[in-house]
Formats: sequence, structure tokens, C-alpha cells
Amino acid sequence: MSTANDTKRKAPAGERVADWADGRLGIYTLAKSNMRKIFPDHWSFMLGEICLYSFLIIILTGVYLTLFFHPSMNEVVYHGSYVPMQGVRMTEAYASTLDISFDVRGGLLIRQIHHWAAVIFLAGMFVHMMRVFFTGAFRKPREINWLFGFLLFVLGMFTGFTGYSLPDDLLSGTGVRFTQGAILSMPIVGTYLSMFIFGGEFPGHDMVARFYSIHILLLPGIMLGLVVAHLILVFYHKHTQFAGPGRTNKNVVGMPFMPVYMAKAGGFFFLVFGVIAAIAGMFTINPVWALGPYRPDHVSTGAQPDWYMGFAEGLVRAMPGWEITVWGHTFVLGVLLPLVLFGVMLAAIAAYPFIESWITGDKREHHILDRPRNAPTRTALGVAWITGYMIMLIGGGNDIVATYFHLSINAVTWFVRIFFFVGPVLAFIITKRICLGLQRRDRDKVLHGRETGIIKRLPHGEFVEVHEPLSQAHLHALTAHEQYAPAEIGPTVDENGVERKPTAKEKLRSKLSKGYYGEGNQIPKATVEEYKEISAGHGHH
Repeated sequence: MSTANDTKRKAPAGERVADWADGRLGIYTLAKSNMRKIFPDHWSFMLGEICLYSFLIIILTGVYLTLFFHPSMNEVVYHGSYVPMQGVRMTEAYASTLDISFDVRGGLLIRQIHHWAAVIFLAGMFVHMMRVFFTGAFRKPREINWLFGFLLFVLGMFTGFTGYSLPDDLLSGTGVRFTQGAILSMPIVGTYLSMFIFGGEFPGHDMVARFYSIHILLLPGIMLGLVVAHLILVFYHKHTQFAGPGRTNKNVVGMPFMPVYMAKAGGFFFLVFGVIAAIAGMFTINPVWALGPYRPDHVSTGAQPDWYMGFAEGLVRAMPGWEITVWGHTFVLGVLLPLVLFGVMLAAIAAYPFIESWITGDKREHHILDRPRNAPTRTALGVAWITGYMIMLIGGGNDIVATYFHLSINAVTWFVRIFFFVGPVLAFIITKRICLGLQRRDRDKVLHGRETGIIKRLPHGEFVEVHEPLSQAHLHALTAHEQYAPAEIGPTVDENGVERKPTAKEKLRSKLSKGYYGEGNQIPKATVEEYKEISAGHGHH
């Protein structure tokens, strides 16, 4: 006769470990509530996964690189295996980077993977945020998650900056020198900040060590916390989904987290890792050995920032070198104003979910995504911002553009100055007209069906094109979006007959709301009556 203890001894080792952990951590309850969570399936949702997997690759390769890198600005004479640099005086940071590249087994490949993963992480973040913006996925209850994603992107920019500054090569040193100039442009506090960051007059002796601590400890720690918080909120709020049959704001249609989604996600991780490794193996990035060590009296030819910092530098390069003196303090407007504008634009991006919620007055939860065409003003704003970003990216590398296209650098600079104001306006107008045109086409498609290309001659001689009725699923996707009425100021006379003067805030909200949802800013959806009349045969071919 077997006892309970005999039964327990016969249980597989994995099950016993799981039981032990459940008794202390409650993993069964946690798994039961989350492992079967449903995730919708759409190709654009992979953008966030690319960011997550790139971040993991950055952490893994970064840990390996820290084993061999020496974050010191002490000067040494190089006697390593890279012959062209032998006998050259350089910092330990630069010498250890050369050792990683030429003497550590697999060191150069890991360096390349680390740098390419950082570039792809930020590019993925940029595109992922645009997907969230254009589809309205930032609306309640996801405003906080939008802020988390925004902070991840901004911190990623500064993590990348501190990272490519660590080798202390001529290109990165030139970039740090530019940053130090921007810091010095800050009134009153600029000099003190520069002395604090660099430990004295630029470049000081502590810059690499301080950037190293920030790069491997402070910023990644904050970003890791934000990534975890971001994923927790994705689980808590449930995933957004595009409109379709059976999909509402109260459910999610898709596949369970375990085992389907986890299997796909695991395979996608190795696919991302493989692609980044292949890129790193085929395309050189940041060849510090070709640039030489940094010296304050040298400037790298063709120095330009990474793409994610190009916008800020483009603003500075395009701005005239204005200066004013107030109360004995010199304000370098040529640097200060672009940096203030850059900060204002970042703040506007962070606050946009709250701005749109205030304009619409919509406080409901949204789990169904918009099609960009159905929010023409928002979509046009996004395209206008991207246009301005790309124009300033050209400004950030104006010398490179002038060299490769055999243009005058002054002509490139004036193009950037003019089109920074003209380009976004043109992009806004064109994008909005395209969105409204697509809305009209959707309305016609709902009422008349899909064009088949088949021409039929009627008995009285008229030629018409045969239209095929849309499926219910297709009709639902084309008509599921909401259309807001613009906010009104309201009665200016109260119930007692006393005239009330509208506040400036009410007037602003009404004007912005009309700009979003007023006449000419959205095409009315086909009504049920119109659809029934057309589908009954009156005017339908």
C-alpha cells in the first residue's frame, strides 16, 4: 500500500521543483491568469518586439564588452597588433577599443553587433511610436505607456551618445566637443555644468569614466525599469487591435500567450538576432582605427551625428550665429534657441495624448485602433513632424550632403532653413487631402461595392461597370470608426439671462476642435439608410 510520501517521491523532478516554487512564489496562480492571455495578430505589432529584442541584444553584448574595455583617460603608447597605430600616444580607452577590435576573439563582431543593435533599437522605437501615434493607440488608458515609450526613446538617444563617446576616437570626441559647446550656451549655469560634467576644462580627465558609469549603469538601469513597466501595462490594459468582426473595446480576438504567441516570439527573437549579426558581419560601423585618437586641436573630416541626434545638430547648423548681451551675460542664440526648440518639440510629443483628449473631450477607454486616414488632422500632424525631422537630418549632415551631391554647403544650409518652415506645411496639406480622398473612396466602396473591372451593356445601350458587394467583415472595417462632432463654446447666456463671456481656454479648444473635426476635416460615413437605398438597386450596378 503506497503512502502519500511514496507518491510524492515518484513525481518527476521538474514537477517537484515547480511545486516547491509555487509554495513560496504562487507561480501557478500567476501562470493561470497570464499564460492564456490573448494577443491579436498584426504585422505592425512586431515593431515593438524588434525594440525589445534589440534591447536584450544590447545588454548581452554590452556585458561582454565591459570585460575588456578600460574606461580611463590615462595616456599610453600603443604597441598592439594594429600596425598603423603602433607608437601612437592615446588614452587607455582608445587602446582597449583597438584591443577589443583586433586582439579579443570575436571582439570586433560583438562591438559591431552592439552598435548596430543600438541603431536598430532606436530606429524601431521611432517607427513603433509612429505606429502608436497614427493609429491612436496612445488614447486612454495608455497615456502613461506612451510616456514610458517616449522616455525610453529619449534615454536611448543619450545612452547611444554616451556609448559611442567611450572609445575616445576623433569622431566621437568631435561630437562631445559639440555637446560641450551646447552646454556652454546655457546662460549663467552653462560654465558650471561643463566643469562638473568634464571634471575641469574640456576634455578633462574624467569624461570617459563618467560616461562609462552613465552608459553601463545609470541609463540602462532606468531603461530596464521602464521596459518592465511598459510590458506590465501592456498586459494589464490588454493589447490594442484593429477593427474587425467580433472585435470590441471589451474583448481581444487573437491567439493565447502560451504556447502560440511565445513560440512565435521566441522564433522572432532569434530571427532579429540573426539579422543584426549578419548586418554586423557585413557592414562596418564606427571603425575607430581609421579615425585615430581624439585630440582637442583636431577635428574629424565629415563629422556628423548618428541619425537620432541629427535633428538637434541640424537645428544648430541651420541657425544663424546670433548673440545678444543682457546684464553682462552673453546669450548665444545660435545654439540656445535650437536647443530650446528641440526641448519644446520633445515636450509636445510627450504631451500629445493629453492635448488630443482635451480637444475631443473624450474620456472613454479605447482598445480599437484607428485607421490613419480616418484621423486626417492627426495623421497630417505626424507626417509634418517627420518631414521637419528629415529636413533637419539633412541639416545635421550638410557637409556630407554637399560633398556627395557636389553642392554648395551654403545652398544646402539655406534649403534647410527655408524648408524647415515650408516643408511641414506642405506635408500637412498634402497628407490631409490624401486622407480625405481615401475616406471618400471608402464611402463610395461601402455604397457601391468593389470595382470588378467588368463592363456590362444594359438593354437600352448604356455601359456600366459591375460592382461586387463587399463582405460584412470588409463593411465593418470601413465603417467601424467614430466621427467626433467639434466642441462648441456653449450658450453665452445662463439660465438667469446673464451674459457669460467665454474664456480664452474655451475659445482655443473650440477652434482646435473645429480644425480636427469641423467641416472639411472629415468625410461623413455612409448611413444605414443610404446603404439600404443603394443596395436595393437604385443606382447600384
